[in-house]
Amino acid sequence: MATLTIPSRFCGPPGSANGGWSAGALAALLSPRTAAEAVEAVEVRLRRPPPLERSMPVEERDGWTVATDEGEVVLQARPAATGPDPLAAVPLEEARAAEAAYAGHRAHPFPGCFSCGTGREPGDGLRIFPGPAGPGRVAATWTPGPDDATAPVAWAALDCAGAWAAGVDERPMVLGSMTARLWRLPEPGAPHVVVGAHRRTDGRRQHTATTLHVRDQLVGASEQVWFTVDPADFAGPAPG
Repeated sequence: MATLTIPSRFCGPPGSANGGWSAGALAALLSPRTAAEAVEAVEVRLRRPPPLERSMPVEERDGWTVATDEGEVVLQARPAATGPDPLAAVPLEEARAAEAAYAGHRAHPFPGCFSCGTGREPGDGLRIFPGPAGPGRVAATWTPGPDDATAPVAWAALDCAGAWAAGVDERPMVLGSMTARLWRLPEPGAPHVVVGAHRRTDGRRQHTATTLHVRDQLVGASEQVWFTVDPADFAGPAPG
């Protein structure tokens, strides 16, 4: 039986994993290719906060690949019926300028988040700081390090911009599902642009999309569903 263990480096909130990295790690078990070829879209649902440093058995159940902890389903993944629609790219300099207005610089619910946390050092966290880039849109730059050319890191890079586009600084939310497709892996040393967009609100659900580009090439795209929550109940894997 396969297992999935999430190292503590890839955390989101204290004590739980980054949702994007966790989803990408499980998705990679479905589509393990690492060559520069299109990998079909994978849908991942997060049922519980993914634990850190704990071996989770991975098995097949009713058409899903599931990771469990103490018998409870934490993550479940399957090939997506349709892939995400990529967002239009934002010019590199515009994305870089947007970072100065990143709401997380003022207050961040999870400063230790692997993807968007302001408390992570360069070379440790991704430090993706998406700021406003038009109505309902955010953008940021990211230059992958030498160890970042992996599917889980690409999913993590696609993760948190969706929450910031939906206003996670004003209405706390947790990641419920993420459907993503990678066309290639991140390119170490090359400046990438992450774009996020808020698409609609459906009750407690916030629907968002994110896209990752390098130069004029698509790296990956995702669509996400976030659930707004009471701050006192913050225990889930978001933003990230």
